[in-house]
Amino acid sequence: MKSLKVVAAGLGWEALEKRAMTRIAGLDFSPAPGVFPAVTCVFQASLRTGLAPVQHGMVSNGFWLDALKKPVFWEQSAALVEGRRVWESRRAAGASVGLFFFQQSLGECADAIISPAPIHKHGGGMVMSCYTKPTDAAQEIERRLGRFPLWRYWGPLASPKVGRRCIDWFEAMTDIHDVDEAYLYLPTLDYAAQKRGPGSPADNAAFDEFRRQLERVADICHKRGASLSVTGDYSIVPITLPPADPNVVLRREGFFRVRKVAGMAYPDFYQSTAFAMCDHEFCVVYGPERRRAAEVLVATGEFVPAEDQPAESRGGTILLARPGSWCRYVWWTDRREAPDYASHVDIHNKPGFDPGELFFFGRGTVMGTHGRPRPVASTGQL
Repeated sequence: MKSLKVVAAGLGWEALEKRAMTRIAGLDFSPAPGVFPAVTCVFQASLRTGLAPVQHGMVSNGFWLDALKKPVFWEQSAALVEGRRVWESRRAAGASVGLFFFQQSLGECADAIISPAPIHKHGGGMVMSCYTKPTDAAQEIERRLGRFPLWRYWGPLASPKVGRRCIDWFEAMTDIHDVDEAYLYLPTLDYAAQKRGPGSPADNAAFDEFRRQLERVADICHKRGASLSVTGDYSIVPITLPPADPNVVLRREGFFRVRKVAGMAYPDFYQSTAFAMCDHEFCVVYGPERRRAAEVLVATGEFVPAEDQPAESRGGTILLARPGSWCRYVWWTDRREAPDYASHVDIHNKPGFDPGELFFFGRGTVMGTHGRPRPVASTGQL
């Protein structure tokens, strides 16, 4: 390995500066502009292509499929990210590339890949597993380390310590299939800041854990003679206001429609004329009446139009919740109407990102959010 780029979830500049942690593992951090919308998939797509969201097409962690009349979240195909990759010229000249724990990485033009990919059993439950390229690498790594603990990667049991396992798998993969240029995502700082709030004791403990993890990564790079750079993808801020529920408003005003099944209200996207796909601090309004629906939402005083509108190229309009608030995907006010997936982790079926999945049965209040463009901490780009 000649170089490694680490992408650290939630590594905002202000958070490092407040903790006087602007130097970690021999690396000097400085502020860098964030990407908007400031969420995982958008930033990673921008990093891999060097393009703005309006060009690479990822404008949130999910997107609207007009041909199917449905939103989808956390789909993993690399073909969803448009544009030439920043490493393609170097790879064409003979360099090898590894992409580890990135979203939309399956089928990517890379030589080594690790991506969380559990198998959902028909009778319920999951087989914890990671997808790897080469395929046989997964069995060899599992033989060495055991299965990757995906329940620590997301959900009520998510833990900053899962970053250790990401590093374990990265190190094992590059032992088996070394690459010249590597990219590693660490979710270490994401959970505590969202769940308990930036600056909370849990968040402070996560930063201590991150320091130890980065020191370990630096040691791996030193032993292999590889350069190391680190960047945050977004900055997490405290939640100080109640969440905004755009789909409750759109349902009340007749834009968003539902079908009742066994007393539960499921979306009817075929008859809806507007729908808000929620993702942390922002939502993307889709549908033939999206502009009028956006005006209705802004008139409530809970939303403002985003100055940057990369979603317009994909038929959507971005609205931001008021600073201190965030956008919930819900369209019901009576819990008895909540769909069956509302109370548990179901990242692919929910038509919006649900940070409430960090709590058992969704019974908790998140205290941190992100989405607006804010400075991130970075040691520079490769």
